[in-house]
Amino acid sequence: MIQVTPQMRILVAVEPVDFRKGIDGLARLCQDVLQQDPFRGWVFVFRNRRATSVKVLAYDGQGFWLCQKRLSRGHFRWWPVSRAGAARTLEAHQLQALLSAGNPDGVQAAPTWRSVSP
Repeated sequence: MIQVTPQMRILVAVEPVDFRKGIDGLARLCQDVLQQDPFRGWVFVFRNRRATSVKVLAYDGQGFWLCQKRLSRGHFRWWPVSRAGAARTLEAHQLQALLSAGNPDGVQAAPTWRSVSP
């Protein structure tokens, strides 16, 4: 089972991808376009051209997970735009908002790490 934790690194691809691609095709995109090794434990998020579906690719140490969510109505209104790179990082709570077809930029949560002083 895939579980997204606050410690996970999440990368959202800016450009839409061909959703006929499976695990191998998306892993190749991670290497060639996003410049990241898909075997390092990152969670990669992709969307289709119509913004009605997203795919999440993750490697758990034993194999790949490929999950897809297709909205029954509407589309994903928020998606990062290309500024300087092919991807944008998100926090775990922002990914939850994105998968609920919400805006991750408007979600606030406690910091993932803070120093403890006596």
